[in-house]
Amino acid sequence: MRKRMLVARLWLEVNSFSPLPTTLADYAGTEWARGRDAVERFRGTPTELAAVADFIDSHPDWEITVSRCGSAPPGGPMEDGLFDQFRDEVLTDLKQRRWDAVYLSLHGALATGRRPAAELDLVAAVRDVIGKTPLGVSLDMHANLGPRMVALIDIAAGYKSLPHLDMRETAAKVLGHLVEIVDGRLRPVGCLARAGHIIHSFNMRTSDGPMMELEAIARSLVTFPVLDVTPFGGFPYADSANTGASVMAYAHGDAAAAAAAAGAVCRAMRERIRQFAVALPDAREGLRRALAIGGGPVAVLESADNTYSGGIGDTPGLLAAMVALQPREPTAFAYLFDPELVRRAQGAGAGARLDCRLGGRVSGDFGAPVSAQATVRRLTDGRFVNRGPMNRGVEVRMGPSAVLEVEGIQVIVTSRREPVNDTAYFGLHGIDVAGLRLLGVKAKNHFRGSFAPLCKGFVEVDTPGPAAIDLRALPYRYADKSQIV
Repeated sequence: MRKRMLVARLWLEVNSFSPLPTTLADYAGTEWARGRDAVERFRGTPTELAAVADFIDSHPDWEITVSRCGSAPPGGPMEDGLFDQFRDEVLTDLKQRRWDAVYLSLHGALATGRRPAAELDLVAAVRDVIGKTPLGVSLDMHANLGPRMVALIDIAAGYKSLPHLDMRETAAKVLGHLVEIVDGRLRPVGCLARAGHIIHSFNMRTSDGPMMELEAIARSLVTFPVLDVTPFGGFPYADSANTGASVMAYAHGDAAAAAAAAGAVCRAMRERIRQFAVALPDAREGLRRALAIGGGPVAVLESADNTYSGGIGDTPGLLAAMVALQPREPTAFAYLFDPELVRRAQGAGAGARLDCRLGGRVSGDFGAPVSAQATVRRLTDGRFVNRGPMNRGVEVRMGPSAVLEVEGIQVIVTSRREPVNDTAYFGLHGIDVAGLRLLGVKAKNHFRGSFAPLCKGFVEVDTPGPAAIDLRALPYRYADKSQIV
């Protein structure tokens, strides 16, 4: 008789301080499906669901049922009703039959309006239904975790690269361990060590710096009986009692080994904790530094409104400084989220002139709109396929978009908030990144994965926004602000 596994996925990194809630429309534009179609769309891509497709192919003795799978761009808290809908759908599927294993693909920093640690509530509800059935979970490196999560699940692993290039491998590891548990070959015991610090993600890149060192230490400890050691940087903009850095470790039947591994990496994290602190120039100074770098393109990164930090795609700080600069060399800016302005551009057509107000539409808290005359240079349907390395082969559907020329700057305006992480994003808009002198982007770390080979340099700037660097100024309700680094 074939063994049975249920798979479900709920991925969202929440910025609790964003004024924009995450709705069904946000999920529908990225991923909201069930059944084999949910998996087939991602076959062959570097994603968790591609690992599920691989598992289906390589394990004919397993029957896989794919329940609801959803992911949305990082944003504000998920609507409570939508979370309830997802949870109830998955629980209904779980109650239909007996399962040998359950796999959940989660982020670890998802919140709703009423639930600061929504994934913990989801996992607890799943455990109530499935009893002692083995439960495996894959998690993002920025998960905010507490001991109860480890107590509820049988096996877990987190991403170990930033940009996240190992999502497929992470899911494959969890799926493989679930098979071993069901077959009686594995008895994992987990441990979570919390660092007691809330840190920025700027220096969580795994290509260099403290997180690269921590990942190397963690890898060195994965020798039997230790199965996995994952350092989690946490996500400081998701406000919960568990906000902050931690280390999770699993070992086969040996709680002491798991605790020793988690503790060793956690101590190493505390020793390096000041290396995660960051100070950035303002936009004007950042542009000056960018122009001082010989050649181009030089990317100026506005992390306070980075989509992958839950940004709103609307803050005007960097764009205002670029417009004031009036650059004489090829310059582009990505992006502004303004569906109405896109509709106006479509109605006017390429070559038309528009009076417009750029930014400051969603919220006036982060600066006044930039008033300008713009020329419509290009209109698109918003569809492209990622070139990678991150999410290579995944189709992106961000809705209609436009390129407006403002004071010589090619400004991309979109109908949806979509992270700028792939060169195909600019290809869609007819912009040759290699030919630019300056590129202003609402981005932070993931952007570098595709653009490091193209850019002469990167300059990060501090501007007002929902993901600004001054964490102490944020109105936390649940996190311990004394832990901020």
